Amino acid sequence: MQWYVVASLLTILTSSQGILTTLSQSNGGYKYDYATVPFLAEAFKLLVSSFLLWRECRRSPPPRMTTEWKSVRLFPIPSIIYLIHNNVQFATLTYVDTSTYQIMGNLKIVTTGILFRLFLRRKLSNLQWIAIVLLAVGTTTSQVKGCGEASCDSLFSSPVQGYILGMLSACLSALAGVYTEFLMKKNNDSLYWQNVQLYTFGAIFNVARLVLDDFRGGFEKGPWWQRLFNGYNTTTWLVVFNLGSTGLLVSWLMKYADNIVKVYSTSMAMLLTMVFSVFLFNFRPTLQLFLGIIICMMSLHMYFAPPNMLVDFPSTVKAAPESVIEVSIDRRTES
Repeated sequence: MQWYVVASLLTILTSSQGILTTLSQSNGGYKYDYATVPFLAEAFKLLVSSFLLWRECRRSPPPRMTTEWKSVRLFPIPSIIYLIHNNVQFATLTYVDTSTYQIMGNLKIVTTGILFRLFLRRKLSNLQWIAIVLLAVGTTTSQVKGCGEASCDSLFSSPVQGYILGMLSACLSALAGVYTEFLMKKNNDSLYWQNVQLYTFGAIFNVARLVLDDFRGGFEKGPWWQRLFNGYNTTTWLVVFNLGSTGLLVSWLMKYADNIVKVYSTSMAMLLTMVFSVFLFNFRPTLQLFLGIIICMMSLHMYFAPPNMLVDFPSTVKAAPESVIEVSIDRRTES
């Protein structure tokens, strides 16, 4: 399967994720325990990957699977990074409002490019660096509200701790993605075997979070497994399957493409969500949204287009100097 097909599917699924989550609400809240959704998504990914690995093992030759502990022990690290990132997110939102947090979240686009270069030793051209910066500018432009609105004043009025935590959150998000790509590409192991390891530890960490929430709440609502499916309906299950399918597509991109492709997919999904919201939730499109879409399209073309489509290279065939032509003619005449 071509990477751009997977990237397009990821864009569509990611853009519908926020919409489905909004539709799963009832009277502005959730009837189900939202913390159970990531756990069920991890379980879904684990089941799908296990089934695909089982099918792959029945073929000849069998897939490569590294089972040494020094390799397996690396797979919990992405889950640990995401766990820290989630806590930093909550801490950041205590200092800044949601709009400011979303705008600062676009820093992960640039930090992904920097870590992509430093840790994976992947060289980017000057045009590609400009394209990455343009992508961050485009997504930020689409999120900035009109300067006449009151929320515009709060953009630069938050405590300095909020900005520091926001930058840390962006770095952690980029680090988790880059490290996951490193894991997927460090050997020729089966993609499904690598997924089984990733999602096993992901499910374990999500269970630990549910147990911790039970202790914090004093088990008022009972243990987590008794309320696992409480309040679930068709839309809620669509949220779970959407989140799980998105994770499977991301792992494929990490194995056969790279983090930058994932960043473009998720950034375009954010813009697509805004467009869908115009029709589904009476969201009023702004001039900033249109400008952001145009800038992101320019960035997309600049990053992935061949260089000869972006720059007019000079012709390699040079005309012979006139003096050389005259000398050759004189010699022919003398002979």
